[in-house]
Amino acid sequence: MPLTRRENFLRNVRFQGPEYTPCRVVINMASWDLWREKMEEVVLRHPILFPSYRKGQMNFNNLTFAPGYRKDEDFVDAWGCTWRSTVNGIEGVVIGSPLEDWAKLETWQAPDGLKTADRGPIDWDAIRKATAAAKARGDLTSGSLPHGFFFMRLTYLRGFENLLTDLIEEPPQLARLIEQIDRHNIAVVQQYIDMGVDVMELGEDLGTQTSSVISPAMFKKFCVPSYKRLTEPIKAAGIIVSLHSDGYILDLMDEFASCGMDIVNPQDLVNGIDNIARVCKNRFCIRLDVDRQKIVPFGTRKEIEDLIAEGVRKLGSPRGGLELICGIYPPTPPENVDAVCCAMEKYRTWWFDGRGRE
Repeated sequence: MPLTRRENFLRNVRFQGPEYTPCRVVINMASWDLWREKMEEVVLRHPILFPSYRKGQMNFNNLTFAPGYRKDEDFVDAWGCTWRSTVNGIEGVVIGSPLEDWAKLETWQAPDGLKTADRGPIDWDAIRKATAAAKARGDLTSGSLPHGFFFMRLTYLRGFENLLTDLIEEPPQLARLIEQIDRHNIAVVQQYIDMGVDVMELGEDLGTQTSSVISPAMFKKFCVPSYKRLTEPIKAAGIIVSLHSDGYILDLMDEFASCGMDIVNPQDLVNGIDNIARVCKNRFCIRLDVDRQKIVPFGTRKEIEDLIAEGVRKLGSPRGGLELICGIYPPTPPENVDAVCCAMEKYRTWWFDGRGRE
């Protein structure tokens, strides 16, 4: 019998010989809003990648966008940060930081992770029931912290330039703020540990186009202790830990390894596929983030296929250890999304059907 999706995922992460390379195409709501039925036509042509999608599932006359993703509608989150977006479906940026002045820390409190998520109340009973139902079906189960769970959270709360100054000057308030963020994050993570999920997803953006946002030494000093407070109990419970980060992050991989990351999610062109192979292959399961800046939105079908083929050939193996994920954002046209899907379907079995060679 073929492996279930869950079994294949777990064998791939653990380098135990999956039957195919896990692949995902994630279509941002702004792209749905832009292309609507034309995008739906593409999705319906690829049931391997979108097995649960049904025609008419998206109500294009009544698309809803989450708080912080609504055009020209400022939103204050549970941490007191004010967000603004200029495009429906694209997450905005923080335009108001509640702790820009350290004096405000005296009365500020992080939200209670047992009651409040980033953007509203959280119903842990409902999450527990949904997780139990997924387990009963044999589905992969996961938990997550919000994108920007630590370093980016500090920039949201203090403002980017203020935070970088803090890392140099080390005011005593910084340690107090980190303690509050850690307390919130640990409370959330513990809920998922208690549920016994398969995977815990952590994500924030630590890279620019050419380097990490902070040096490896600063990351080790200010971020690794908080990361480990989260990952150590997760790993002790036998749960897989995945870390996402956009941007150039290869210089931080040693620190990611020290924190026990099982999956890392580097972007292909920014980091370079050959560089990713050199630094990451056989060390982590690589969730390769297929380009969303140049080739996927603007390239030809052949350029898209060649990019995906290169990633599979250089980073995969019969043992596993490679996933592919492609986020679709405007202005990527439906025909390019179709090209991504076709290439993923073509190369997902490259290492397992006799075509691939070590």
